[in-house]
Amino acid sequence: MSIPSNTQAGILYVAATPIGNLEDITLRCLRVLGEVDLIAAEDTRHTKKLLNYYEISTPLISYYREKEVERSVQLIQRLLDGESIALVSDAGTPAISDPGAVLVARAHKAGIVVTPLAGASAVTTALSASGIRDTQFLFLGFAPSKKSQRRSLLTSLKDLAWPIVFYESPRRILGLLTDIHKIMGDRDAFWGRELTKAYEDLQKGTISSLLDLASSQTYKGEFVLIVEPGAILKAEGENIEELLIWYRDNTSLSLKDVSRILATDLGLSRSGIYQKALTIYKDNSNKQVD
Repeated sequence: MSIPSNTQAGILYVAATPIGNLEDITLRCLRVLGEVDLIAAEDTRHTKKLLNYYEISTPLISYYREKEVERSVQLIQRLLDGESIALVSDAGTPAISDPGAVLVARAHKAGIVVTPLAGASAVTTALSASGIRDTQFLFLGFAPSKKSQRRSLLTSLKDLAWPIVFYESPRRILGLLTDIHKIMGDRDAFWGRELTKAYEDLQKGTISSLLDLASSQTYKGEFVLIVEPGAILKAEGENIEELLIWYRDNTSLSLKDVSRILATDLGLSRSGIYQKALTIYKDNSNKQVD
């Protein structure tokens, strides 16, 4: 059931700002930033540079990760009191690997109108320049910083049939590429760094070639790393049961993933395939049944 809008409250604008080049901002976003009562910024010093560039004098309040829960309470109250607020991150679209989701969720719960202002996103910017033709991809944000967790995640992803997109910091890119090469093999890949900036760096090659680059110099600026699928094995079987057994014995895909793939390929009910798979998978304790 939807929550009715609070007509007395202000509007929360989720505003996408440039990921590098300050000209990559919409006219609508500039207008709203100048009209709202308050701008909630991940880093007020960073956002102030953007506002000064466009001669916008709207007051700022900080809204960063460590204070996100506490500050969201204050901002919701101000919205309920009738103020309109624009939420911005340091770069790109808020709440996508940046603070914002807590405030947006609480605004919805309070019946406050949430209005997204479309604009720059590092994910789509990198994908558009990568030359990858897949229409589907999996975006996972930043990989875990702990090696054991990162390797566990990569192991669970190695059989996926679509590109995987990561954000990564310059100090951790070498570790991520090393683990991908070890677990997933030497796949085709692409990275975008310093996107839209003067020293924009786009590199398309293999994981090993990118690993050589990352090993040879120290980088600045966050990366968008796109890892293409590995060689896809062709499932063998005359019926659903045989296909399920093949996937169980030849891949590390979860039962849910296998059910989704077969349902799409065969045009059958995912829930029906899942029920058949439960019987086949239950005797194999080494496979992930979730």
